[in-house]
Amino acid sequence: MAVFTPLSDDQVADFLERFDAGRLVRLEGVSGGTENSTFFVTTDRHALVLTLFEQGDQRELPFFVELLDHLAAHQLPVPGPLHDRQGIALQRLADRPALLFPRLPGEHPEQPTQAQCHAIGQTLGQMHALTRDFPVNRANPRDLSWIEQAAKRVMPYLDADEQQLMHEQIADFGRLLTPHVLPRGALHGDLFRDNTLFDGERLGGVIDFYNGCTGDLLFDLAIVINDWCATAQTALHEARYHAILDAYAAQRPFTAIEREVWPVMLRMTALRYWLSRLLVVHVDPPAHTLTPRDPGEYLRLLRQRIEVPVPPLPTAAR
Repeated sequence: MAVFTPLSDDQVADFLERFDAGRLVRLEGVSGGTENSTFFVTTDRHALVLTLFEQGDQRELPFFVELLDHLAAHQLPVPGPLHDRQGIALQRLADRPALLFPRLPGEHPEQPTQAQCHAIGQTLGQMHALTRDFPVNRANPRDLSWIEQAAKRVMPYLDADEQQLMHEQIADFGRLLTPHVLPRGALHGDLFRDNTLFDGERLGGVIDFYNGCTGDLLFDLAIVINDWCATAQTALHEARYHAILDAYAAQRPFTAIEREVWPVMLRMTALRYWLSRLLVVHVDPPAHTLTPRDPGEYLRLLRQRIEVPVPPLPTAAR
């Protein structure tokens, strides 16, 4: 979250008139983030979050609105967007698309407990079970086709060993994943710890669905495992790993094919973030003064996933 387009109190007060959300008491810009402008909006009735969308294909925003509406209607801990007095969620403010959300309770977990891991596994399993038949689609913008094209752009910046590693892994992904049809549905697409809020051990909310898309459910889960279950030395934290997977499997059991390709999917999602960070550092630096994240973190994680086998997916909930 960050602020790239400043707003005045008067602009936001006028904006709130479209909603049945109370009168503005306080407006606060939120620092951090890389893509959108974010504000905490406090009214005399609610604590809210206002997001202005600074980049990306605005035609895809209805997908996020409908997905959040769908999940919120099923009581998942997500920020279902507020709708105005005419029933419309997606607005414009300062010549940008805008959405207003409830502010969910909690903080990002830096060192998640097993209870927090259980909670995120359970919630992601519920979300995936609910979205298997979600009727709105958005292609995965970070699928294998993207990986293949992005790799060509970063190759000049890699040493010979890194180039060979990337070539070999991408060839493996095509050979081992492409023949299979995996369970699909709506994905969060970026469910790192900093996209969750916990109030103690209770999951207060899953936020930032703007990488959401339609794709292989296992892709989403592998992103979670690689972030939530890696130690500072990129080793697997097995207690967290089993807590997430057991809770997830209780909501959506794994198929035999998913269990077969699981190690490959962990490697592919590790390489996906190595690639995206390399692009930011070497090819498409951010337009704003933000510090890029270290690509080496996910290179080390990829090597760890290659060298050290992970425990298999559970065949049934424990």
